Amino acid sequence: MTDTRAEIRLPTQELRDDLPFFTKVLKMRLDSIYPADDPEVAVFSGHGLRIRIQKGAPEGPGMIRILTDDPDGFAGGARHLTAPNGTRVEIDDLNPPLVLPPTQHAFVVRRLADQAPWVIGRAGMHYRDLVPSRLGGAIIASHIRIPDGGPVPDMVHFHKVGFQLIFCIKGWVDVVYEDQGDAIRLQAGDCFIQPPEIRHRVLHASDGIEVIEIGVPAEHVTEIDHVMTLPTPDLRPDREWQGQKFVYNQGDKSPWAPFRIPGFAARDTTINANTKGVASVMVARPDGTAPWTTHHGDILFTFVMAGAMTLEGQGKDPFRLAPGDAFVIPPGMATRYAATTPDLELLEVSLPGNPETIVL
Repeated sequence: MTDTRAEIRLPTQELRDDLPFFTKVLKMRLDSIYPADDPEVAVFSGHGLRIRIQKGAPEGPGMIRILTDDPDGFAGGARHLTAPNGTRVEIDDLNPPLVLPPTQHAFVVRRLADQAPWVIGRAGMHYRDLVPSRLGGAIIASHIRIPDGGPVPDMVHFHKVGFQLIFCIKGWVDVVYEDQGDAIRLQAGDCFIQPPEIRHRVLHASDGIEVIEIGVPAEHVTEIDHVMTLPTPDLRPDREWQGQKFVYNQGDKSPWAPFRIPGFAARDTTINANTKGVASVMVARPDGTAPWTTHHGDILFTFVMAGAMTLEGQGKDPFRLAPGDAFVIPPGMATRYAATTPDLELLEVSLPGNPETIVL
């Protein structure tokens, strides 16, 4: 078996000044040093890094970031250091707490007919940004499609999020999740809740699959897990990740009940219960005439999956909405869902779940 190593080379003017800094302050191991009588090269390793410090090397001194679960106990609690050779060092949290930015509330209407063409993102997937302002970084909502299906070149990974929804509106996709058994096929009308940091891998997708993906906050880290193999041997449907359970909701098996807005019926995806009120995800359709209402939640996002309606808002011009359109209603704003067609079907995502609704 071939032994291969990689090093990062950094310059120095006086190697003897760097030795105590890298070994004692940064707690790295000295692996080699030469020549013995007047050392010009020293190789250090540690924290997943291998560094070659060499007298007169032409590179700049660079920066090293060290991530630790005890930043206050590392390097005497210093967060910013400079080595004798000029290399800057940042000490940071290995697992920093998730920061949820305060929502910058706004009334948003995003119509498919008004938009520029789809943007081609990673792995050839096509993206539409449904909330361009991200409400100040509080949420990202994407309409994603894969024109050509087949095997997906994915790896086992996880997301550092507060909430994440995958709702299939067309086609199907096979995904395997940690502690949830074999691959699960998500079809049109179905949804997954991916709890924070659950390991998963996308396997196959149909031609023309379309999903709505919601993530909170808008900017979140995706990490690859190079150790775990999926599927895992144990089936643990009641396991929680940071207080949330994995949810696989099948649309054709969910009953309909009155919606928070009179004049509509809805099917509950059970996400409010399984996230302990972090969010609720409902599919709503008209069964009467809707009144003017306001809500007192934080984020209320809606996507039109089928049919048409007119969105009336206090102080706003009415918007005639069709499939592919999306809107966000800020708390306290009076709105009405008017002139609905019988086949109207809405996907509503609210954070926190089941917001208080006032009929005006």
